[in-house]
Amino acid sequence: MKIVVCVKQVNGELNPFDACALETALRIENADITVISMGRPQVADMLKSLTRLGIARAILLTDNAFAGADTLATSYTLSLAIKKISPDLVICGRQSVDGDTAQVGPSLSQMLGFSLITNVMKINRIDNRDNKIYCLSRMGEESVKLPALITVERINTLRFPSIRAKTKEVEIWTAEDIGADKDRCGLTGSPTRVLKIYESSLGKRKCTFIEPRELLSVINKSRHKDRHGIKLKQSDKKFDEIWIVGEELKEIGLTIADKVKVIDRQPAARIAELAKRYNPKVILWSADLWGRRNAPIAAAILQAGLCADCTHLETDGEKLYMYRPAYGGSLMAKIECRTYPQMATVRTVMESMDEIIVAGGKGVKDCFDLIRDFANKIGAGIGATRGLVDMGIAPYEMQIGLTGKSINPKVYIACGISGVVHHTCAIEQAGTIIAINIDKGARIFEYADYGIIADVRECLVL
Repeated sequence: MKIVVCVKQVNGELNPFDACALETALRIENADITVISMGRPQVADMLKSLTRLGIARAILLTDNAFAGADTLATSYTLSLAIKKISPDLVICGRQSVDGDTAQVGPSLSQMLGFSLITNVMKINRIDNRDNKIYCLSRMGEESVKLPALITVERINTLRFPSIRAKTKEVEIWTAEDIGADKDRCGLTGSPTRVLKIYESSLGKRKCTFIEPRELLSVINKSRHKDRHGIKLKQSDKKFDEIWIVGEELKEIGLTIADKVKVIDRQPAARIAELAKRYNPKVILWSADLWGRRNAPIAAAILQAGLCADCTHLETDGEKLYMYRPAYGGSLMAKIECRTYPQMATVRTVMESMDEIIVAGGKGVKDCFDLIRDFANKIGAGIGATRGLVDMGIAPYEMQIGLTGKSINPKVYIACGISGVVHHTCAIEQAGTIIAINIDKGARIFEYADYGIIADVRECLVL
C-alpha cells in the first residue's frame, strides 16, 4: 500500500499530531511510505532524520511562492504534490499545535477527491477485498472507500530509529516542479488575512485571594449564584441576512445580521452548491466535530476563506471580522476573509449538566486521581485541559478549551491550570471561577473570582 504522511515543523520540532500520523503509517504492514512537508529549506534536516525510521521517500516543498499560506493555499500546494505520488492513503495529524484549525486535512481530501475520516482514534483494518479502510473515530465506527485521507488524534508515540538506521536524501520540489499556479499559493493565494494580533482582556475578573481552608465555604456560597451569562455584543451595523448551519448558531448570528437563514446539516457539497446558487455573504458553522470536518470541505469547493474556532464576531455591515486565539493561545487575532462567502466555524457554549466542575491541568498530572476523588465527594463534574488529554491522563470527553468544549457551570474550580487563552475563552460564562495554582504569577488568576496560591494537594483534602 502506498501511503503519504503530511508533516509540519513547529518551533523546530515535528508537530506532535503529525508524529502520531507517521507512527500510524509505520504500523501498517507492507506500507510504502512517503513523508511530505511544506516549509523553509531548513525543514529538510527534520525530514532527513525521519528517513531513519524506514520511510521510502521524504519530500520538501519549498519555494518563496509558498510563504505565508493559509490553510486553503497550503491544501492546494500539498494536493498538487500528492497527486504526483498517487497514494492509496494519506494520513495527517488532526491539526498543527500552532494553528489549531484542523482544516488542512478535510480541505486536502476535497482537492484530491479522496474519501475522508477525521479524528481517527484507531485503524481497525484495511480490507483489500472491498478496497475500504475501517476506523474508530471521535464520531464512532466509520469506513470509506480507498483512496482515502484520514486525520489522526494523538493516539500513539513515534518510535525511535534503530542504531544502525541510515538516512536518505530529501527531495526538494518547487512550485515549478508540481505545476503550481503561484496566484493560488502562499500569501497571494490565501483568502484569509490576519489584521491584528493583541492581548485580550475579555473574560478577566477581579480575583480575591483566599486560604485553602476557605475553599469549601466559597464553593457552597457560589453554588447558589447564577451562571455568568456574558451578554453577546451586538454590532452597530449588520448584514441584512446571513446563513447559519444549524439552529445552535442563531443567537450568535443575530449579533451581526438582522436575519439568519438556517441551513440544515447535510453534506458539505450540497451546502456549497446552495451557496453558489444564492451567493450568501456569510456562512457560519458550528465548531464541533461535524462542523470542523465539513466546513473546510465547503471552503475548498467554493475556494473561500474559512476562520476556525471563532470566539467573537463583528461586522461593519459589509465585511465580517472574526476573532480567535493565536500563537498557541497566548494572544488573540482579528481576521478577515477576502472572498465570498465569508465563512467561520464558531464556538458555542454547552449548557453544563453539572453545577460544579473541577478541572485539572498539567500542574496536576501526577495527582489527577485527587481531582476525581474531590469531584465525587462534592458532587461535581470533572474536566481537563488539552495538555492532560494529550498526555493520555484524561479522556477527550473531559477536554475544556478551544479544541474541546465551552462550558457554563455555576462554579468552576481550575486546579494546576496556567490559563492560556485557549482555555479561558471556554470558561468565560462560568458563574464563579476558583483557581488553585502554586505559581502566583499564573495567568488563570486574572480570569478567576477567587484564587488560592498553594499546592493542589493541600486544598482538595476533605
